[in-house]
Amino acid sequence: MSVHLLALRPEPGLSATLEKARALGLSITGQALSEIRPVAWDCPDPAAYDGLLIGSANAILHGGANLAPLADKPVFAVGEATASAAREAGFAVEMVGSGGLQGVLDTIAPPRRLLRIAGEEHVPLKPPAGVSFDTVIAYRNVMLPLDPSAGELAAGDIMVLLHSAATARHFAGECDRLGLERETITLAALGPRIAAAAGEGWQAVHIAASPDEVALLAMASHLCQKPSSIPAAPGR
Repeated sequence: MSVHLLALRPEPGLSATLEKARALGLSITGQALSEIRPVAWDCPDPAAYDGLLIGSANAILHGGANLAPLADKPVFAVGEATASAAREAGFAVEMVGSGGLQGVLDTIAPPRRLLRIAGEEHVPLKPPAGVSFDTVIAYRNVMLPLDPSAGELAAGDIMVLLHSAATARHFAGECDRLGLERETITLAALGPRIAAAAGEGWQAVHIAASPDEVALLAMASHLCQKPSSIPAAPGR
């Protein structure tokens, strides 16, 4: 059976996801269910910080002029896409994670004081002993209406990729608004918090083994080869 994937990320992440999925031979379409917009923020004293904690390329892409005074600060990036955006903007990248921003934070040697540049919705973090951070909000994710024809949502055999809790909540609400039946749609989420935000009633909900897109697409590829009657694994 052929399962079609639908990605709902904002650009430029959406195009990157579509390219990666098609390189794996997956059938996929996409819709930007949200749009990243900059938020006005004040740059604190750069001398107070030893580096920048960056959980999304959007912090670099939408950080604006306030990034300039921080240009000499090393970046601790959640993953390679974020690190690449930082390098292109002229930053030196000291660390690149692969399993979420908390994992990056846990491996930073103390003492360090960091500036976290984040979006309005961001994952709470707990710094290890000797490491601290302040947070500034540089962008927000503005939700957009769902096109009910996207990815043949009403036709069944559809798996929706969810990269954020905000998108998961909005997608669930849009399905209810448009009268789309949840039980005909399978979800593939980047993490448990994202899956929980989507609520209940779906055909199945699967969670990537680690919070990165490589794991998400690998899981989707595996699931697309299985009959849709197979339920989500326990705990997923």
